Amino acid sequence: MRIRYSRKEDILLVEVSEEPIDYAEEVGPIIVHFTKDEKPVLLEILDASEFLAEATKIAMRQEEGEVEASV
Repeated sequence: MRIRYSRKEDILLVEVSEEPIDYAEEVGPIIVHFTKDEKPVLLEILDASEFLAEATKIAMRQEEGEVEASV
Protein backbone atom coordinates (compact mmCIF):
# COMPACT_ATOMS: atom_id res chain seq x y z
CA MET A 1 0.00 0.00 0.00
CA ARG A 2 1.28 3.46 -0.88
CA ILE A 3 -0.09 6.75 0.39
CA ARG A 4 0.68 10.10 -1.23
CA TYR A 5 -0.63 13.59 -0.61
CA SER A 6 -0.68 16.54 -3.02
CA ARG A 7 -0.78 19.70 -0.94
CA LYS A 8 -1.23 21.86 -4.04
CA GLU A 9 -4.37 19.96 -5.11
CA ASP A 10 -5.39 18.78 -1.59
CA ILE A 11 -5.80 15.20 -2.78
CA LEU A 12 -4.87 12.12 -0.78
CA LEU A 13 -4.02 9.09 -2.93
CA VAL A 14 -4.18 5.61 -1.40
CA GLU A 15 -2.87 2.91 -3.73
CA VAL A 16 -4.05 -0.49 -2.51
CA SER A 17 -2.94 -2.52 -5.53
CA GLU A 18 -0.63 -2.25 -8.52
CA GLU A 19 -3.11 -3.95 -10.84
CA PRO A 20 -4.17 -2.08 -14.00
CA ILE A 21 -7.06 0.36 -13.63
CA ASP A 22 -10.07 -0.27 -15.83
CA TYR A 23 -12.63 2.28 -14.62
CA ALA A 24 -13.44 4.67 -11.78
CA GLU A 25 -16.51 5.65 -9.78
CA GLU A 26 -17.03 8.78 -7.72
CA VAL A 27 -18.64 8.36 -4.31
CA GLY A 28 -18.98 11.74 -2.62
CA PRO A 29 -15.49 13.21 -2.14
CA ILE A 30 -13.80 9.90 -3.06
CA ILE A 31 -12.96 8.53 -6.49
CA VAL A 32 -12.38 4.77 -6.45
CA HIS A 33 -10.45 3.23 -9.34
CA PHE A 34 -11.16 -0.45 -10.05
CA THR A 35 -9.73 -3.32 -12.08
CA LYS A 36 -11.91 -4.98 -14.69
CA ASP A 37 -12.70 -7.57 -11.97
CA GLU A 38 -14.11 -4.79 -9.74
CA LYS A 39 -11.20 -4.86 -7.26
CA PRO A 40 -10.24 -1.44 -5.85
CA VAL A 41 -6.82 -0.23 -6.96
CA LEU A 42 -6.63 3.45 -6.04
CA LEU A 43 -8.61 5.80 -3.80
CA GLU A 44 -8.48 9.54 -4.50
CA ILE A 45 -9.80 11.58 -1.60
CA LEU A 46 -10.67 15.04 -2.89
CA ASP A 47 -10.50 18.02 -0.52
CA ALA A 48 -8.49 15.71 1.72
CA SER A 49 -7.83 18.21 4.52
CA GLU A 50 -11.56 18.82 4.95
CA PHE A 51 -12.37 15.11 4.66
CA LEU A 52 -9.77 14.14 7.29
CA ALA A 53 -10.83 16.94 9.65
CA GLU A 54 -14.43 15.72 9.52
CA ALA A 55 -13.36 12.07 9.94
CA THR A 56 -11.30 13.06 12.98
CA LYS A 57 -14.26 14.89 14.54
CA ILE A 58 -16.48 11.84 14.04
CA ALA A 59 -13.88 9.51 15.54
CA MET A 60 -13.45 11.76 18.57
CA ARG A 61 -17.21 11.92 19.15
CA GLN A 62 -17.42 8.13 19.00
CA GLU A 63 -14.61 7.83 21.55
CA GLU A 64 -16.60 10.12 23.85
CA GLY A 65 -19.60 7.81 23.56
CA GLU A 66 -21.62 9.84 21.10
CA VAL A 67 -23.07 8.04 18.11
CA GLU A 68 -23.73 9.78 14.83
CA ALA A 69 -26.35 8.37 12.49
CA SER A 70 -26.09 8.91 8.73
CA VAL A 71 -29.23 9.04 6.65
